[in-house]
Amino acid sequence: MLIKEIILVAMAAVRANLLRSFLTTLGIVIGVGAVITMVALGEGAQMQVEAQIQRMGTDVLTIRPAQAAWGGVATGESSRLFTSDAEALVADSEGSLIVAPEIGQRLQVTSARFNTNSEILGTWPTYFDIYSMPLSFGRSFEWGEVEGRRRVAVVGSEIPDRLNVPAALLVGRTIQIRGTPFEVVGVLEEKGEMGFIRPDQMVFIPISTAQYRVFGGRDRLRSILAKVASGPGEMNQAYDIIDATLRREHRIPPGGAADFEIRNSADLLASFAETNRAFTFLLAGIAAVSLLVGGIGIMNIMLVSVTERTREIGVRKALGATKTNILFQFMVESLVLCVLGGIMGVLAGWGGATLISNMAEWNTSISTQSVVVALLFSAGIGLFFGIWPAQRAAKLDPIVALRYE
Repeated sequence: MLIKEIILVAMAAVRANLLRSFLTTLGIVIGVGAVITMVALGEGAQMQVEAQIQRMGTDVLTIRPAQAAWGGVATGESSRLFTSDAEALVADSEGSLIVAPEIGQRLQVTSARFNTNSEILGTWPTYFDIYSMPLSFGRSFEWGEVEGRRRVAVVGSEIPDRLNVPAALLVGRTIQIRGTPFEVVGVLEEKGEMGFIRPDQMVFIPISTAQYRVFGGRDRLRSILAKVASGPGEMNQAYDIIDATLRREHRIPPGGAADFEIRNSADLLASFAETNRAFTFLLAGIAAVSLLVGGIGIMNIMLVSVTERTREIGVRKALGATKTNILFQFMVESLVLCVLGGIMGVLAGWGGATLISNMAEWNTSISTQSVVVALLFSAGIGLFFGIWPAQRAAKLDPIVALRYE
């Protein structure tokens, strides 16, 4: 038999039982669709994380107090960072670092009869340079206002809507932060999420004002940000400067354990991306189990098909069909069922990912690689689970097959 004729016969056998063929491939459709959807969600989340890394910058270092430990066990207490530490970093770096301390707390912000609960962040003007946060209206607060503990504020892009005031008109107005009046001097452009930071929903004020007029004299910093002015290539030098300066300021002896932590912004988001990737693989692996179930269904139905077509196999062998011809015919049938199921599964997965993206507003991304892998995997299942039924058909004795009722 010619290869073309074998393929046509296999396709005719599939068409002869369309409903059974569809139900047989349903497991493959569900498995491939689930895998495509899960991978699309994972890829979308990964792209979002990469975008957040770009917005935060890979040349930004975050210095946080380290948790104290005794005998290798965390005590629950943390060391402290002060504004003087940030000032020392500025002096020692000689312009190689852009430094900004920060202290924050969620408080009520009001304007007339409207209010919102927002993160109030006390910092230096350099904070906006570190994270490249341009203003759409007004200006940033200045160093003189930091030194004078002035009650001025720069608000994120979402704050005007929450206070029901147009962004352009909010500049120059007075808002209340914990009952204390502040003049809005600027409104930031939309920035989007930066990892765990949402600047569009925040209110920024001078750090001295935050410490002594809003947070009740609290001088303990949440963290200190340091951006390498010359770019990511000097990160090692920046680490050395920060470590040496803070050890001196905190009077830590040589070889002693540091009471602070230095982390790269990219490291923080990379750990999140790694967790997300592992979770995606877990979900995709669970979804792939249905592919194996679908493959078992393919094998089962092919065994039934061999039994039903025993006389047909005997006739073909009597007319000259070889074992290889019969084997190839049933392998093609199994392959066609799985590949068709894979194609329908890809379409179902694309539809599911699009639906989730539109309804839940999650980022999704269907890569060509995941589609190709899913189709190859479904084809591989068709070949693997079609071997036994095909071999059983090929080994049938033609005389016994012709006598079969």
